Amino acid sequence: SPLPFKIFILISSVMTWAMSKPADPNDPEIPLTEDDYRRKRHHPNFKEHANAEKTVLKLGKTSKLSSYVVAAGVQYGMGENLLHYFFKTSWLGEFAKVPVFGPGTNVIPTIHVTDLAGVIQNVIDHKPKIHYFLAVDDSNNTFEDIVKIISFVLGPGKIKKVPKEEAYLTKVLTNADVDYLSVNLRIEPVFLKETFNLHWVSEAGIIDNINRVVEEYKLLRLLLPIRICLLGPPAVGKSSVAEKLCQHYKLHHINLKEVIDEKMQHLEAVNGTEQEGESEEALSNAQDQLDSLKDSMEQNGGRLSDGLVYRIMRDKLNSTPCRNHGFVLDGFPKSYDQAKEIFYDEQDDPRSKMPAFNKKIIPEFIFSLEASDDFLKERVQNLPESVAEKMHYSKDEYLTRLKKFRKANVEDATVLNYFDELEIHPEHIGKDEILLVGRPRNYGPTPEEREEMERKSVEETAQRLVLETAEWNRRETETAAKMATQLEEWNRHVTEVKRQEHELLEARSAPLRNYLMNYVMPSLTEGMMECCKAKPDDPVDFLAEYLLRNNSQD
Repeated sequence: SPLPFKIFILISSVMTWAMSKPADPNDPEIPLTEDDYRRKRHHPNFKEHANAEKTVLKLGKTSKLSSYVVAAGVQYGMGENLLHYFFKTSWLGEFAKVPVFGPGTNVIPTIHVTDLAGVIQNVIDHKPKIHYFLAVDDSNNTFEDIVKIISFVLGPGKIKKVPKEEAYLTKVLTNADVDYLSVNLRIEPVFLKETFNLHWVSEAGIIDNINRVVEEYKLLRLLLPIRICLLGPPAVGKSSVAEKLCQHYKLHHINLKEVIDEKMQHLEAVNGTEQEGESEEALSNAQDQLDSLKDSMEQNGGRLSDGLVYRIMRDKLNSTPCRNHGFVLDGFPKSYDQAKEIFYDEQDDPRSKMPAFNKKIIPEFIFSLEASDDFLKERVQNLPESVAEKMHYSKDEYLTRLKKFRKANVEDATVLNYFDELEIHPEHIGKDEILLVGRPRNYGPTPEEREEMERKSVEETAQRLVLETAEWNRRETETAAKMATQLEEWNRHVTEVKRQEHELLEARSAPLRNYLMNYVMPSLTEGMMECCKAKPDDPVDFLAEYLLRNNSQD
């Protein structure tokens, strides 16, 4: 029977074209196409890739195997691979600017990984006569533009050009990765477009489809924000619980006073110094905002108007760190009306029966901490004076705040009712909030943090072992000393008992010795002297006869 028809597809890399000269030396922007295959020059580090391409194409000519080569651009999407370093750096937000290694002006051929899969599927389905394809999108984006859009959508919004050599210091990017990021190549997949009718996911490239790519990245990496709201009367312990939740889940602690102070400080810093990369319009806008805040505080006795408070809070909840990681709202909003103002979404569907709310900032977990007024008052009274003064928990201040809270949360008009209407039902803090929220949705500890945790664990284990050894030695020493003391006491008692027994024996044997010395020993001594003189064969019989003969009673 004839052998079944077989297809072999080699997924290669555009790095086999990396050193190719431009199609037109006078116009370097004219892209290379599959027609330039014989002119292509591979990157020195991708010689084996180039040889593999030749081998596969040759195999298809000399055997019944149908072979194809797909030279793919740098892939992105579906969780990221090569570009993951830049996505992760932006998402974590640990740096004020995302690094671009080198000048960044080089054009990197790219393709969404789903589109690459589509190309391969089309090759399998159609079995085209052409056996070599370039698989790239239409973007021709530079390295700098790619990193800039990632930083803008996912991170701090700024980039910083650093020497190319610093890429090797990341301990994440390999030599091959750096080669890919350094390639400068304009390519157009003519055969691909002429042969197949692809259903592109990202034909225009990563920049035009960045929102979709970012959503894929978050979903597949399970980097979904956790949004929590902690509510309850003053002094019930919301801040302590919030800090523990933030530490466990790596979330942002949102405290109203701190958010307002942070906003004021940021605006003052922008206006006080010339910020790099800030436009005149941005600086002017910052000055207008600062003036508006100061005017509001002057008119309201040092407090901001409700409208400004809501706007500042919305800006904070919509900030990139909160969108990426999530947050814990500490005691805010305090009322039903505040919740409506904070989470209201003007773009929501007006036909919906549910209240309009912003799905991107609405908390998904609501924890209500409850306690009686008597318990809270007693708790405040037991606080150190310095802590009570710092928290504004003096007797009169606290009672006023507690009364205000109870008044704002009367039945059927509490902030909890607002969330109930949105089908986000509060949980009482009596349950384990960690179990309710679930596992963290972040990268977890970094290698450095894991190393530090392991180091601390080793140190704690060693310290515990030292303490346990010291405690064991102390107990052994105490036991030995106690046993030595007990032995010494025992020996002293034994010696005393023997002395007393000896004295008693001496006292009881005195009459016997006197009797022997007076009545026995004189006759016995004489008999023994006579026995010595006579030297009989049987001294005992001689002595017995002597004593019988000389018995004084006879």
